[in-house]
Amino acid sequence: MRIAICTDAWHPQVNGVVRTLSMTVDSLVARGHDVETVVPEQFRTVALPGYSEIRLALAPRFGTRRKLSAFAPDIVHIATEGPIGWSARAWCRDNRLPFTSAFHTRFPDYAAVRTGLDAKHFWPLMRRFHAPSRAVLVSTPALGRELCDHGISQWKLWSRGIDQALFHPGHAPLPELAGLPGPVMLNVGRVAVEKNLAAFLEAPVAGTKVIVGDGPDLAELRARYPQALFLGALSGERLAQAYCSADVFVFPSRTDTFGLVMIEALACGVPVAGYRVPGPLDIVGEHGRGADGDLPLPVGALDPDLAGAIRRALACKATACAAYGAGYSWESATDQFMGALSQATRPERAFQAA
Repeated sequence: MRIAICTDAWHPQVNGVVRTLSMTVDSLVARGHDVETVVPEQFRTVALPGYSEIRLALAPRFGTRRKLSAFAPDIVHIATEGPIGWSARAWCRDNRLPFTSAFHTRFPDYAAVRTGLDAKHFWPLMRRFHAPSRAVLVSTPALGRELCDHGISQWKLWSRGIDQALFHPGHAPLPELAGLPGPVMLNVGRVAVEKNLAAFLEAPVAGTKVIVGDGPDLAELRARYPQALFLGALSGERLAQAYCSADVFVFPSRTDTFGLVMIEALACGVPVAGYRVPGPLDIVGEHGRGADGDLPLPVGALDPDLAGAIRRALACKATACAAYGAGYSWESATDQFMGALSQATRPERAFQAA
């Protein structure tokens, strides 16, 4: 199949969306599919206000149309609702070519945090964007049900995976984290207001708090919380070492749709502590025994009191966490992705107007 993937999130950005798309592209190519990507680096870009490390394509409409016309895809997958996403959507509509889309980020919630406006003001734009999509791919069934509540009903499950050769408990500790007062509490991700890192950094729990990641709030948080250790962005083996150096992984976000870092931490044998909100609930589960509640042993703890969740998660067994995290496979996730795309190309499906 000839598959075009259009995304406003791509390298050198470091986040779960980019990792998901990169691993999916690699898996598709390995299976023999022809894949073309339309990404910001192919255009002139401008920094996203408040996120200087994120560059958005500037006026990508004609470049997107040229690339898609030259490639002649069987189907287009639109990963993001940014300038490239809207440009690809318009080309698909004009050429009556089927496309799928994805809901990687709770944009209405993020926009509400940034603007102070109610998230409900941003949902009409989401409904308009995704209305003609043959399938809106989501990381969990709970997120799919949430989209249904907002009038986006054509969702399909597209879970996530880990690099099983990289994320496992067998790594030596990261030298920077060796010998720190325990327990070592770790967070990995973008350092930005919507990640709710202050809740973690202010949690009344003894030990050492470590933040791995970069973002617009890094300098401010370093100054406000000098007792915490900020390592900046890590990748590859050093990231895996950081996970293996921790006693608990703390995920304070209330807005993430999944949280790929949670399953990476679990695969390294590190239990997860967080709030009882979508994302952690879909991975750790309300009682710490997975989303379906059927794990033999808990792999983390969720609680309205983050400090309480941390304390309970510290009692979890590393072997149970590692076994559960290792069950997330990119091969299975790519099977779901291809299933949605294959169904979307069936000629009997009517093209839905926006």
